[in-house]
Amino acid sequence: MVIKTEFRGTPLVPKDIKFPEVGMLTGNFGKEVLAEYAGRAKTDYGNLSALNVLNYSNDVVNGSNPFAVVLVNQIIRENGMRTVTPSDIEKALQAGVNLSGTYEDTALVLRSKDDPNSYLAKNVADQISLRQKLKSPVMVPLAGFDLVKDASSPHGLAFKLRDEAQIIYAPVLNKDGNFTSEDIDLETGLPKKVGTKGNRHLYVRDSGLSRLCLYWNLNLRSDNDNLADSNSDGRVCVVSGGATSPKILNEYLASLQSGRDAQIAQVQERYAKAEKVLLGK
Repeated sequence: MVIKTEFRGTPLVPKDIKFPEVGMLTGNFGKEVLAEYAGRAKTDYGNLSALNVLNYSNDVVNGSNPFAVVLVNQIIRENGMRTVTPSDIEKALQAGVNLSGTYEDTALVLRSKDDPNSYLAKNVADQISLRQKLKSPVMVPLAGFDLVKDASSPHGLAFKLRDEAQIIYAPVLNKDGNFTSEDIDLETGLPKKVGTKGNRHLYVRDSGLSRLCLYWNLNLRSDNDNLADSNSDGRVCVVSGGATSPKILNEYLASLQSGRDAQIAQVQERYAKAEKVLLGK
């Protein structure tokens, strides 16, 4: 007999295992984050114009640029959350989250130390080179940076690479082209390939430092060189840090393995005893 109805049950995971949740800065949570953001922008960064881009309207925080996203990440990271990566945003789309009509900054893309943004491009490139051989283009999710004051920078700010930053060599960012959501590599959040077919488009450039955004029509733009620009369509998206933390998951998996090993040992012991009885040993 072939049962055609899909079985639906309850996941067998302990109650302290929590799956990640993704969303925007909305409601009281959004207001609280925005208030802390405004305070730090003033106290820690002298209220620089590049950070004066977020506001609360219609129950959501509006606006986004890479500087703002990094500062939000510094705030929410203290509470076990982080801003989304390109991978997170694509997983959110696949989960049915509606992001049409807005744009989300998720990463920086480095192609050379030249313009646009040559000062920051060289700064980021030099930091990457201290860790690994620099191959371009590379993408670094914004969650992998801290924000520092830098009087020599055009915006008075610079990006400091965090120890856990992902540095992703992404040659697909060399070529404009179409793709579909099925073409996405969920490890990176970028298309595996681009071509002439597909209902989404990847925009690129050939030098400097630019921002990576998911745009309102679900296209990917890695060509926007205005790092301080923001408008009311921008949204800062966050993911619950638990994302079931690796520590909890590893502990859970270790306990499962320990239980499995104990059961195997018991079976082997019973088998050995039975073998002795049967063979008259």
